[in-house]
Amino acid sequence: MFYFIIDILGTIAFAISGVLVAMDKRLDVFGVLIIAFVTAVGGGTLRDLLIGIKPVGWLNAPVHLLIIVVTVLLAIIFVKQLKYVRKSLFLFDTIGIGLYTMVGIEKGLAADLLPVMCIALGTITACFGGVIRDILCNEIPVIFRKEIYATVCILGGLVYFVLIQFPIKDTIAYSLAILTIIIMRVLAVRFKISLPNIYKNQA
Repeated sequence: MFYFIIDILGTIAFAISGVLVAMDKRLDVFGVLIIAFVTAVGGGTLRDLLIGIKPVGWLNAPVHLLIIVVTVLLAIIFVKQLKYVRKSLFLFDTIGIGLYTMVGIEKGLAADLLPVMCIALGTITACFGGVIRDILCNEIPVIFRKEIYATVCILGGLVYFVLIQFPIKDTIAYSLAILTIIIMRVLAVRFKISLPNIYKNQA
């Protein structure tokens, strides 16, 4: 139940971030629904295809589709109020990558993959829904910019695998890893920490 709740929270967070981006682009209702959908399930779909899960997760759990539809409907109903929280896109996106990184890692563990492969799956789950969203909305995906994004997912995964070596509950290690990802990304953006720019010394 704990992991299911984390998965649902991640779906909500990413669906909201998709809605906010789509509304910024002034898409119609169907466009908003599609962007919210691909943001919420894009990374998980790619993950499931990579590890051979058929059908992919959201086809087995209609609750995900229901949550996305409800999120979009609520966004339309409360569109005026939503205008005041557009700056929350960063927050919802950050919460989403924290939650979905660990969902991906859990899927990797269930498939008996090595820790490094689990972390890769977690990063894919967290990042590629946003990549698809940004491409569809004609934006350079965040993961390809200077801003630290995938890096915090990898670091959060490493924290999780270090923590489970100690005699603590797995749910605690799971939660601490999620918090680590969220806090690291917030701090990275707040203090403008980024990966080295390989082009800065070029003419």
